[in-house]
Amino acid sequence: MTAFPTAKHLASWAGVCPGNDESAGKRRSGKTRKGSKWLRANLIEAATAASRTKDTYLQAQYQRLRARRGHARAITALAHSMLVATWHILTTGEIYRDPGGDYFTKRDPERQTRRLVAHLEKLGHVVTLQPATSTAPSAVAT
Repeated sequence: MTAFPTAKHLASWAGVCPGNDESAGKRRSGKTRKGSKWLRANLIEAATAASRTKDTYLQAQYQRLRARRGHARAITALAHSMLVATWHILTTGEIYRDPGGDYFTKRDPERQTRRLVAHLEKLGHVVTLQPATSTAPSAVAT
């Protein structure tokens, strides 16, 4: 990996980094560059497979991005994340530890609460929040 001083250099060479075409303060094209077609094709295929996994960080990231940017851009962003992680793994020798599918919820639980309350209110419900008294609901045997 010494050919690429940073993960950004590798992502640019592979063609999975976002484009940055700006002139006179106007953002124009965000199209990615061509890069290595073999590596890019395999990264896109791996990112598509990763987006279909259950309860993983990459699947959660894909779901968040797909809602705002669409399928194709979300897959490209996932491929970029996977390549950057690979660069760090190969450079440092560390083992990959998946943060989990609930990473974004654990990072900012208030944001998730606001989103869910707004969604219920949009459906016509009146929502009143009360802090939970116990951490786990009681199990009822039937």
